[in-house]
Amino acid sequence: MLNGKVLVAQGGGPTAVINQSMAGVVLEARKFRNVELVYGAYHGVRGIVNEDFLDLTQETSHNLEMVADTPSSALGSTRDKPDLKYCQEIFKVLQAHGISYFFYVGGNDSSDTVRIVSEEARKAGYPLRCVHIPKTIDNDLVGNDHTPGFPSAARFVAQAFMGANLDNAALTGVYCAVVMGRHAGFLTAASALGKKFPDDGPHLIYIPERTFVVDKFLGDVKRVYEKHGRCVIAVSEGIHDENGVPIITKLASEVEKDAHGNIQLSGTGALADLLCEEIKNKLGIKRVRGDTFGYLQRSFIGCVSDVDQREAREVGEKAVQYAMWGDRDGSVAIKRTGFYSVDYQLLPLETVAGKTRVMEDEFISSCGTDVTDAFRMYLRPLLGSGMPDAYRLRLNKVPKILGK
Repeated sequence: MLNGKVLVAQGGGPTAVINQSMAGVVLEARKFRNVELVYGAYHGVRGIVNEDFLDLTQETSHNLEMVADTPSSALGSTRDKPDLKYCQEIFKVLQAHGISYFFYVGGNDSSDTVRIVSEEARKAGYPLRCVHIPKTIDNDLVGNDHTPGFPSAARFVAQAFMGANLDNAALTGVYCAVVMGRHAGFLTAASALGKKFPDDGPHLIYIPERTFVVDKFLGDVKRVYEKHGRCVIAVSEGIHDENGVPIITKLASEVEKDAHGNIQLSGTGALADLLCEEIKNKLGIKRVRGDTFGYLQRSFIGCVSDVDQREAREVGEKAVQYAMWGDRDGSVAIKRTGFYSVDYQLLPLETVAGKTRVMEDEFISSCGTDVTDAFRMYLRPLLGSGMPDAYRLRLNKVPKILGK
């Protein structure tokens, strides 16, 4: 067990429960007598290289608990994607401040950062324990049954589509909403959990794991619209053609890119608008509406999964326990046991770092525009307690007199 200071940081997109993991690290670390101080890096790895630290040892336990229940990243975050040189700067700062334990809460890129920093410490012979704590609403970390942040975002998506379906049933037409998910369709697929009756929407679900063909899409919409007189559609931002080209680049005259050169898929609302225009122009349907959930699903405060909260806290606690009692660096992973319970493992960093999980075939229907019961069974326990249900009137119609 090393003596020294603890540093915790948060990276990437915020979630509804990421602060549970941060609080889990701080409160658990403060129990160990070998821990001198607990620091938090303000705005992720950028905060580390700028030596912008907060002394979390001085935070009261009560306030930490209040912050834990608050969505978004209390320590701030960053989209910086460190290379070797950047990680060497991180390591230099960790050495200067006498950091013995480094915990980074984040997704794929964050796990890779932890891996590189761990390797730099090993090469320098510096005693540093590095542990990655999982977080991503995309649910795309390999080695995990699911990742903290995803269940709450999925709960939001399911409830949002439940409401959109009710609206669409009252005033019929076509409704198309774009959901986050560049490479993995888990979050978009969660829209299916809002269905109660066979003719409820979403009637069509499109995810990056399957090739998107515009003409087939229009045919699907036409078929559903003719059958039900309406159509609700869930679309992943990362849908692409057979060559892997994002659909938005094929429909838009010009596209935006982020700081890493990635095409802006859903942040602008363009994809939903473009798909709606295709439906209007090619199918002649007049009432067509589009939405982009964008950031809404990440830190929505009104529908956080209690299961997600509990597990996000526990991965933070387990990270500290593995660091204190173990002799290796790694990434904490959630493993499902039984119908629904979980256990935690520490995976080698190289198993997780920089890799992307996608939806398994068993979760995707043979038609490619729906999910299977296996996915519904997988996701339902993660959504937590108190999921609402939508009911409808029984259509006990009165016979017509005038016959109109």
